[in-house]
Amino acid sequence: MIELPVEAHPKLEFLYRPTRFKVLWGGRGGIKSWGVARALIQKADSTPLRILCARELQLSIQESVHHLLETQIHLMGLDAFFTVQQASITSSAGAEFIFSGIKSNPTKIKSMEGIDICWVEEAEKVSRNSWEILIPTIRKAGSEIWVTFNPDEEADPTSQMFLLNPPEDAVVVETNWRDADQAGWFPDELRRAKDYLFRVDPDAAMHVWEGKYRRASKAAIFSGKWIVDSFVPVLQEPDARCPDYPVDPFSKWRGPYYGADWGFSGDPTVLMKLWLFERRLYIEKESVSYRTESDEIPGLWRAEIPEVEGHTIRADNSRPETINHVAKSGLRVIAANKWQGSVEDGIKFIRSFEQIVIHPRCKNQIFEARNYKWKVDPVTEDVLPIIVDKHNHSWDSDRYALEPVIKRRRSMFEVA
Repeated sequence: MIELPVEAHPKLEFLYRPTRFKVLWGGRGGIKSWGVARALIQKADSTPLRILCARELQLSIQESVHHLLETQIHLMGLDAFFTVQQASITSSAGAEFIFSGIKSNPTKIKSMEGIDICWVEEAEKVSRNSWEILIPTIRKAGSEIWVTFNPDEEADPTSQMFLLNPPEDAVVVETNWRDADQAGWFPDELRRAKDYLFRVDPDAAMHVWEGKYRRASKAAIFSGKWIVDSFVPVLQEPDARCPDYPVDPFSKWRGPYYGADWGFSGDPTVLMKLWLFERRLYIEKESVSYRTESDEIPGLWRAEIPEVEGHTIRADNSRPETINHVAKSGLRVIAANKWQGSVEDGIKFIRSFEQIVIHPRCKNQIFEARNYKWKVDPVTEDVLPIIVDKHNHSWDSDRYALEPVIKRRRSMFEVA
């Protein structure tokens, strides 16, 4: 073991003093993740600690802080004192880093013993139920729970627990990009991104870079139902088109389901890829293009979502000539059925999921999740039961993809 200088920013000094809850919160580009990773590595270099690195959902090790820790070990010059394995990291001092999702593996979390420190990353996504599972599990004498997050909405359980009603044994510290800049951890690439967002959308910039609560519109149709998070589906059998997907013959993932909406004038042509898993809707990939000619669509879809080949694509039935043209290319495109109230039924069905998880790569879907809205009375500001026909092309594609499931659920409602 070597002696390490404590390279901590003054705001991180509390990480080296004992207390039950240690909370770092604020905007993007701050010192939260790097600071915590380095502090834990320093501790693990000298003490045989058992450290659990947890998050709400973790379906693969790639979705954990494993890579971040590995990178920091290398940058700190400690490669000789740590062994990095596929699913764990150990130190020559006898410390061990373990990685797990709370919601995705509650049984594993409940069975864990002897945890000294639990680091909960991206804690804004942790549900109240998950906190109720995790906190009693970390019960070793002197154990600590470290929490890092970028606040989303004031009503989120993590914000309620640590910002609005913090426990007495919690130290809560706010950080943002200025602290990273002071520590020399704020690259020019992030500075340009920050400055650009402040120019074009100051409200969004205050949320992203300053850690302020998102201004959630009460008129947003899917408000409170969706999160942005990376995930990797688990297949029941291997698929040569998806070599990176893990395989488990007992997997309960259902899908993929594909839906398409045709562009017209300034509207985009959209193809969406969805999955269902444990009462959640997972939106994995999208292809979004503008002013795309019919003969360009097959090649574009094959390039952007190549695994679509051979799967059924349910598409907007208002453009039968486009459906026929794309189908002649060999893609299995069929017209989605519509019925009176199909839009409302689709919204009701999608909102019935426990959660909608949107992969970060689906930029248009994320934009529409924030901007697909009910109409608001301009005088009373009451939200009206009228859907604004705007920012809905990804959502329409999602509805088309799930049309048979929606119809089945609708008929069940009618019988009931």
